[in-house]
Amino acid sequence: MTASAKPGPRERLLLTAVELTYAQGLGVGVDALLKGAGVARRSLYEHFGGKDGLIAEVLRRSTAEDLEAYRATLDGAGTDPRARLLAVVDRLGRIAAAPGFHGCRYLAADLALTDPEHPGHEVTRAYRHAVHGLLADEFTSLGHARPRFAADQLLLLVDGLLAAGATRPDSEPAAAARDLAAHIIDSGLAREGAAPPVAGPAAA
Repeated sequence: MTASAKPGPRERLLLTAVELTYAQGLGVGVDALLKGAGVARRSLYEHFGGKDGLIAEVLRRSTAEDLEAYRATLDGAGTDPRARLLAVVDRLGRIAAAPGFHGCRYLAADLALTDPEHPGHEVTRAYRHAVHGLLADEFTSLGHARPRFAADQLLLLVDGLLAAGATRPDSEPAAAARDLAAHIIDSGLAREGAAPPVAGPAAA
């Protein structure tokens, strides 16, 4: 890389934070972030306003990339909604089984950021809302009787898959998750006489 193409302080700090906050957790120290990026402390405050702003930007960048990966996985599986939904679970299963997997960045962030007003929570909420919308659209196309509730179920399954992949990789979470995903998909297919959606946010 030429000197002219070298990332500036903001980008170096962001790239370092993406890597270190995932590998070491959000508790990684500011000094480690600055050293890894090779930037002065003032760069952190000039570009992000402090560590909280940097963490929020890390989550913002990661969620944008991961949402695009969800869309690419769905589109790469063809046009059948069932195959598209299972492709998402299969991809997450491969991710959870990969070396160096440390769990879901967003779940870890929500648990670590104890201040409910931390800007990172807004990012993770928006991300989950967007993913839920993608999955609900597929369930709707499939003719599922309760598409939004089914999307809730699948997201709960995804959280479990990613948590188990980080903590119990010997339990074959990917295979178990796929079987459960197929059950969620197939058990609620709209049919004559199907139970009406239950009132509440999940069935909205």
